[in-house]
Amino acid sequence: MSASIPNTAAADLPAVLTVNTGGVLRLTLNRPQQYNALSEEMLAALRAALAAAADDASVRVVVLAAAGKAFCAGHDLRQIQENPRRDYYQWLFAECARMVGQIRNLPQPVIARVQGVATAGGCQLVAACDLAVAADTARFAVSGINIGLFCATPAVPLSRNIGQKQAFEMLITGEFIDAATARERGLVNRVVAADALDAQIDELAHAILSKPAGIVAAGKALFYRQQEMGTTAAYQLAVQAMADNVMSPVAQEGISAFLGKRPPNWILG
Repeated sequence: MSASIPNTAAADLPAVLTVNTGGVLRLTLNRPQQYNALSEEMLAALRAALAAAADDASVRVVVLAAAGKAFCAGHDLRQIQENPRRDYYQWLFAECARMVGQIRNLPQPVIARVQGVATAGGCQLVAACDLAVAADTARFAVSGINIGLFCATPAVPLSRNIGQKQAFEMLITGEFIDAATARERGLVNRVVAADALDAQIDELAHAILSKPAGIVAAGKALFYRQQEMGTTAAYQLAVQAMADNVMSPVAQEGISAFLGKRPPNWILG
């Protein structure tokens, strides 16, 4: 969790910067002086940017980045302190959960670009992304317990990323883990030197760009849907999805290309 640091000049700039380059949409949390805290303004800007991305066919991959030294330090404690009402707190945490749900429901894969500290709701944000690449100097914690708050909402995606005992240890101690440990536990996919972070993000994004967009979107939806099911129901869903997929012109083109030992033409497919 993070207390906000007032910055009048920063308030005149967008809370989230958006740049679309060749189908890769980069959303940059842009409140470095506030450690990119999940303020009301930041949540609203993120939700709007994600909603726009969902409707933009030109966007194939979303990269969630951050300006400054911190990736995201969690909720804005100043706003929390200034609004001591249960209905406000329920709205605030539900709004954050809705934003996380948008990431999951987005047809495009979302890659977290973690250049610095990600704590509490910031760690939740990393866990909620489909993929994550971290600088070797990044650190992670769900540290609400240190101020008397168990990170209940961050616990949801965190416990779906890493092992149960490891997740609970982080939640109950508030202690930091480094980037290498985060990779070992499954919170992030790749760890690289800070100066190689963008190159690694580009490599991962372009690997996705080379695949058919419709199949990627369908695959993402299937991946998360089956996770919430029992094994039998998950297989029933997966069997139907595979049959539908094989029947598609895209898969037929891919199979023909493989058997013909040629590159697939996804446009024809």
